[in-house]
Amino acid sequence: MSSPSRVVITGVGLTAPNGNSLSEFRNALLTGKSGVQPWEIRYFGKTLAGICNFDATRYQKRKDIRRGTRAGSIAVYCANEALRDAGWNWPELDKSRVGVYVGTTEHGNVETETEIFEVSKHNYNLDFWTHHHNPRTVANNPAGEVTLNLGITGPAYAIGAACAAGNLGLIHACQMLQLHEVDLAFGGGVSESIHTFGIFAGFKQQTALAHHEDPAKASRPFDKARNGIVVAEGGALFTVERLQDARKRGAKIYAEVVGWHVNSDSTDYVLPNSERQAQCMRGALKKAGIAPGEVHIVNTHATGTNMGDEMEAAAVNAVFGDFAGVNVNNTKSFIGHAMGAAGSLELAGNLPSFEDNVVHPTINIDELDPQCAVRGLVINEPRKVPKVETIMNMSFGMLGINSAVVVRKFV
Repeated sequence: MSSPSRVVITGVGLTAPNGNSLSEFRNALLTGKSGVQPWEIRYFGKTLAGICNFDATRYQKRKDIRRGTRAGSIAVYCANEALRDAGWNWPELDKSRVGVYVGTTEHGNVETETEIFEVSKHNYNLDFWTHHHNPRTVANNPAGEVTLNLGITGPAYAIGAACAAGNLGLIHACQMLQLHEVDLAFGGGVSESIHTFGIFAGFKQQTALAHHEDPAKASRPFDKARNGIVVAEGGALFTVERLQDARKRGAKIYAEVVGWHVNSDSTDYVLPNSERQAQCMRGALKKAGIAPGEVHIVNTHATGTNMGDEMEAAAVNAVFGDFAGVNVNNTKSFIGHAMGAAGSLELAGNLPSFEDNVVHPTINIDELDPQCAVRGLVINEPRKVPKVETIMNMSFGMLGINSAVVVRKFV
């Protein structure tokens, strides 16, 4: 049996609360720029959120924006940006050999909540319910909107994997390339979560919603004074290709995806399991053929909840704690928790480290919680290191889903 094809990332398209391109996003991560702002949403009231500010009309007509969804617009923007970044001759590409795999935490709540709010103004007369509701709320909407926008006729669907979904979108894209089901794949994740009051209400009821008088300091993973999650929107999609195809067309290569692993806690609806998280990390390393000490950056999932951060810190220390050369960081401290987009955004923000050998920090740590004292944690200021050749990106989610992706600098 022949070895699976090697797969590489050749394009990055993103919108984050603190940047609408990889260069903007990276600059924000190196200069400490937060994307968390005051936010107010019906029924819930005033809160905080990571809010994106991208130009949807760059790639969509206004009527398509009105007919579609926020998640769809984010996906369309990211896909087009990634495609342009990758330098494909799009008109000549066989669109039936292109796949779209978009991770999402939840989809459809925003549209249903909005319609209920609108008909409530008319004594719940359903004549005022939009006929666009159903195509807006189906789970495959974000991927489907990308196909409509770009004329893609290959396989396209969303992958529901809670807050591990951004990693799963990339993993699935790699697998479909290795199976030769497609020749080009868009993989990653998107989130429109800040537009549904239900997610804010749910986290508040769990006493897991962050608050701070300074919005920029509200998201503070590993800090002793952390008090919960800042909900964020955003997205990141990668163009992924088989290495031989990328080489043939002389493509720029950001990284090679060399390993991944997905497992389940099987212990609780929301509480994490550090042992299973460590098993997930080790599984990804084994598939990549890499020892823990060979990893130069570990990007953590930590969301700013008390138990979640402690469990992950224990897992990271169990796998990497004996190795002095491993640097650990966190991206949610800048943008909040972008749910289904979190994993892909966090990986994207670390990819430039292969070129500049700088590790972006975890910000907002005024006093490190002793229970979260991870060896190698980069705190508040970027760290210049001798080299960055391997990155592990971790994303975990409710119902106990864990994911880890390993990427390597391509030489």
